Amino acid sequence: MSNKISHSGVIQSIKDGCIKVQIVQTSACAACKVASSCNAAESKVKIVDVLRNDTKGFEVGQQVVVWASKDVANQALLLGFGVPFLLLVCVLMIALKLTDSEGVSALAAIASLVPYYVVLWLMRDRIQQRISFNLED
Repeated sequence: MSNKISHSGVIQSIKDGCIKVQIVQTSACAACKVASSCNAAESKVKIVDVLRNDTKGFEVGQQVVVWASKDVANQALLLGFGVPFLLLVCVLMIALKLTDSEGVSALAAIASLVPYYVVLWLMRDRIQQRISFNLED
């Protein structure tokens, strides 16, 4: 079993070591033969940034394969969904114990996400180095 998640895509632009690749992300249903007659099928066009020092040999319009390791995907899921969920639940429980007010506790839990996402935004360059896409050669 492969330890990579990959998508085919087309290079949209190349600038300053950043290759922007357009990929079509499809759900499992979209690959199904009867997907055209089913409302559950979905696909989304996304642009991903591939940071690369050497962009020679790549040109706009070229078909490429973008990949990331499953470890990188798991880290992204953890930072994007896992940690915020745990933070939300923990703050909600603590606020409920301290205030006995569901409304205040809910607001406190939601407000606790603001500093988390501010810290993520401030650390975006460091995170971008660790969580990144690659191009197959």
